[in-house]
Amino acid sequence: MLNVLTQAIVMALLAAAAAQPPAPPAGSVEKGKSLFVKNGCAGCHGLEGQGAPTSGPRIGPNPLPIAAFIKYIRAPKNQMPPYTGKVMSDQDLTDVYAFLAARAKPAADTVLAR
Repeated sequence: MLNVLTQAIVMALLAAAAAQPPAPPAGSVEKGKSLFVKNGCAGCHGLEGQGAPTSGPRIGPNPLPIAAFIKYIRAPKNQMPPYTGKVMSDQDLTDVYAFLAARAKPAADTVLAR
């Protein structure tokens, strides 16, 4: 009985692992910075992804999870233009994601209030 149960658990774990999408490739912060500027992202979101009240929102640090980030960039809402795979590959977007994730966190409100 235990052997059958063990086999069932192993099979369920293998099926779950196979159903998971592969982890995104590691991104290059330096390449991501270059792509962020080259493709016009910095024009609305600022050079550090900090955003601006009259253009794009803050997107760095702590961007959306990578899958949601890529999905949104491919089919954005509001005024942002879509970036198809012909404009930026998934690897390019992964590099931009790495750049945004590496940005310094903003200062605490208490520091800014002084």
